[in-house]
Amino acid sequence: MSFKKTLNTEQQNILKVLAYFDVFNYPLNAEEIRSFYFDLNESSFENAVNTLVEEKIIFKLNGFYSLQNDQSLITRRLKGNNFAQKQMATAAKAAAILSHFPYVRGLAISGSLSKNFSDEKADVDFFIITAPNRLWIARTIMHLFKKLSFIAGKQNWFCMNYYVDEAMLEIPEKNIFTAMEIVTLIPMYGQNILPLFYNKNEWTKNYFPGRMAATCNTSESKKGFFTRAVEKIFNGDTGNTIDNWLMNLTDKRWKKKTAQNRINVRGIKMTLKADKHFSKPDPTNFQNRVVQQYESKLKEIVSVVID
Repeated sequence: MSFKKTLNTEQQNILKVLAYFDVFNYPLNAEEIRSFYFDLNESSFENAVNTLVEEKIIFKLNGFYSLQNDQSLITRRLKGNNFAQKQMATAAKAAAILSHFPYVRGLAISGSLSKNFSDEKADVDFFIITAPNRLWIARTIMHLFKKLSFIAGKQNWFCMNYYVDEAMLEIPEKNIFTAMEIVTLIPMYGQNILPLFYNKNEWTKNYFPGRMAATCNTSESKKGFFTRAVEKIFNGDTGNTIDNWLMNLTDKRWKKKTAQNRINVRGIKMTLKADKHFSKPDPTNFQNRVVQQYESKLKEIVSVVID
């Protein structure tokens, strides 16, 4: 993607960040934009952003920057920020519970909440790292627990939608969507494993060279009797067999859901990619759609600048 020569590097970087968040109709403040690029100091940022505003390539609304001259986006954002602050307390409680489950080695808040946005219908999304070759035992136990949470009406506390295990910490889809999800994770548990995860995914610096991964400041929770017992029972060959069986069973069930074109509460097609070392939504759906929308917005910006 090439920009008109009158746009310098700082301006291009500002537009790239705003274009991504514009896919979600989410304006950003100056500090948020600068956090993604290490060379975007306060002085260079002010010069770059002021020029973009003066040329009406972007708009400044109540201290926020956006590609759209739409005040309602600010109202929406502030409302979502307030919901997010309230939901973080829920997320902390949910993370404390999930951290005690068998084979869980790390977990972080992901999704919209990790970008400080939520609403009354939003789930608490978690990214989870498990012990090697025990992902499917861990996932099955956690999802059985989630079914029980429906009884208490707390099912939206536990949206465990992306799992990897310690044997495959590097995320294979290297694009702006996965880069953004990684650098905005909010670590809740796993001060030993999460630094290794970030090291394995330093490719994210190709997209956001200045974004520093958040550190996990929580202490490692001590596993209870039930968790220690489950891990002891399934640590041998029996555990390998059961883990493989659960993976195949889940994969078969989700392929059936996909074939039936079933959608979730967010209106997204229900799909799952199952592997020995990961469980995640199929990237050909929501992830690819976001990347395509982002690239389309960059093309629109180029057209505006050239015109």
